[in-house]
Amino acid sequence: MLNKNHPVEFDTVLVANRGEIAVRVIKTLRAMGIRSVAVYSDADADARHVRAADVAVRLGPAPARASYLSIEKVVDAAVRSGAQAVHPGYGFLSENAAFAAALADAGIVFLGPSARAIEVMGDKITAKKTVTAFGVPVVPGIAEPGLTDAQLIAAAAEVGYPVLVKPSAGGGGKGMRRVADPAELPAALVSARREAGAAFGDDTLFLERFVNRPRHIEVQVLADKFGNVVHLGERECSLQRRHQKVIEEAPSPLLDAQTRARIGAAACNTARSVDYVGAGTVEFIVSADRPDEFFFMEMNTRLQVEHPVTEMVTGVDLVECQVRVAAGQKLARTQDEIHLVGHAIEARVYAEDPGRGFLPTGGTVLALSEPQGAGVRVDSGISVGTVVGSDYDPMLSKVIARGTTRADALAALDRALDQTVLLGVTSNIEFLRFLLADDDVQAGRLDTALLDRRVADFVPAEVTDVEFIAAATHHWLRRWPAAGGDPWSTPSGWRLGEPAPTTIRLAAGEQVRHVFITGTPASATVWLDESASGSPTSSTEPRTLSATVSADGLTATLDGVRRDYRVAEADGQLWVSHDGGLAVLREVAEASVRGEVAHVGDAEIRSPMPGSVIAAPVENGARVAVGDPVIVIEAMKMEHTLTAPVAGTVEVLAVAGAQVKLDQVLVRVVAHPAETVPAEAATDIAAADTAAAPTEPEGTHA
Repeated sequence: MLNKNHPVEFDTVLVANRGEIAVRVIKTLRAMGIRSVAVYSDADADARHVRAADVAVRLGPAPARASYLSIEKVVDAAVRSGAQAVHPGYGFLSENAAFAAALADAGIVFLGPSARAIEVMGDKITAKKTVTAFGVPVVPGIAEPGLTDAQLIAAAAEVGYPVLVKPSAGGGGKGMRRVADPAELPAALVSARREAGAAFGDDTLFLERFVNRPRHIEVQVLADKFGNVVHLGERECSLQRRHQKVIEEAPSPLLDAQTRARIGAAACNTARSVDYVGAGTVEFIVSADRPDEFFFMEMNTRLQVEHPVTEMVTGVDLVECQVRVAAGQKLARTQDEIHLVGHAIEARVYAEDPGRGFLPTGGTVLALSEPQGAGVRVDSGISVGTVVGSDYDPMLSKVIARGTTRADALAALDRALDQTVLLGVTSNIEFLRFLLADDDVQAGRLDTALLDRRVADFVPAEVTDVEFIAAATHHWLRRWPAAGGDPWSTPSGWRLGEPAPTTIRLAAGEQVRHVFITGTPASATVWLDESASGSPTSSTEPRTLSATVSADGLTATLDGVRRDYRVAEADGQLWVSHDGGLAVLREVAEASVRGEVAHVGDAEIRSPMPGSVIAAPVENGARVAVGDPVIVIEAMKMEHTLTAPVAGTVEVLAVAGAQVKLDQVLVRVVAHPAETVPAEAATDIAAADTAAAPTEPEGTHA
């Protein structure tokens, strides 16, 4: 795209971000011979992007507003480190006009567009008016500053139902409402304003006609300081969970060559409307029923999360282009010289649990193996030892695959995900593979509601007996060195009379098994109690076992069949990976050891995710009814209210501000005798279904 042999004026660039995008930008800076400066919060002091950079500067404590979102601190870090330019990544300050202006005041180049372009495209109402003047088609609707609810209701009939209520500021689906019934519009406007005001500090709303079976298609543009603008083809981003992209690809399987040229030209005109400079993305909505008809949605004035798929089909390094354009270089290729070769697909790996309503997860990365090879790329922000907390967006990495055809790329991405081993943090990898196997996804019959329709069909794989045995065997083998040769302490089962098997009680979700092992690592016998009652007499038939354990895994021969596992243990949990599957088990004490709940119907309310307690609405000794809020947890920018599953008296075990782990007991409810119910106590996670997909107040990874 630009002359790679032409030197740039920057010898030091600061990357004002974290995680996988910071690592990815630093990689290109190193290839260009440019000194890189990382910034970090206290939570990221040993993060991968910090270790990847040449220099690292501390910003402040973990909360983003005290570190990554502090314009003053980031600009100061750039000045102190001698950076001539700053790359903002995405999210955080990447679309903050005040940040771009502050850098300019400090004499530092912002690797992005002008503050004016950011301001215009950051306001969706102004953006629609601006691009309309350049002939770019927009969705029919009404978009004026300061519209009242009454004005919006009056205009809705002319716009045509169903309508989409949208906030002028922000993104990520916050404040967005689809309304098909005119009677529901007043209440939808009230709730949309409240949510938009809380998320973005601006409750301005506008209306658009809802496009049936919408597909989300975006176009990558690149512009220099000399007025040259080109596009690098489109990306299909229709596989979304509640407006948050999950899988993206380039090119779109929907568009033909003629429509691709038209939508690309519209994207370039959008960039011209604000004298855009640098890399940007123009987003369009396209009806699956009318693929030749497209409408402008918005322009993202930054690099996108999904930019790697464009890089893989064009061979263009977009970060390098951003640097060279900002340094004053002219685009070297015309539109006719840009070609898309093959097909590329990207999957976002999130720290979330699809089996528990996609609640955020976290923990320490205990083992990690990321796929490699021709046609595979991984942009990752984690490594062994990384602590995934609740302060930032839960995206861990992106796995990207390229193929000659779309079918080749889909198959390559599935293989790459199958080869990905991540122990210590529950992720969405199993769900990603489930989605890739969907018939409509395979055929390219996509729309933005497809993923949400399929969520109900996803059932996590059950943990098998073999995985229970592998976890128990690994745990058993780790006891041998501690025995120090004492035959009574060695877990072989040796006794003067009959062997006494080592008993290991494991749970995986609702599954509970006793695993019994006797013998030595070279020659052992193992069997399971299928009833989970703990009696060897009710167990399965004994199986022969030999096994060896290494620092990061287990090799076990069970009934003559050898299997290799990656296994890790921490905080009472055992993570077992083999043949592309992952099982998470925990060791549990016998009932007589761990203590039982005092009465039938009493309840322990456990944290559904790692996070922090932000409120405890009840005090110790308070009486609660079923459904009363008892504690509020925050993780990954989402709040979850936990309620009482039974009526009774509460014992609060966690205070506001406390950091809590997954499944940590936060509150006990002792049921009132007259109100005791014989049902199993369960935590009610209020609003779990309505919680938006992971978003950040500083911007979305859209």
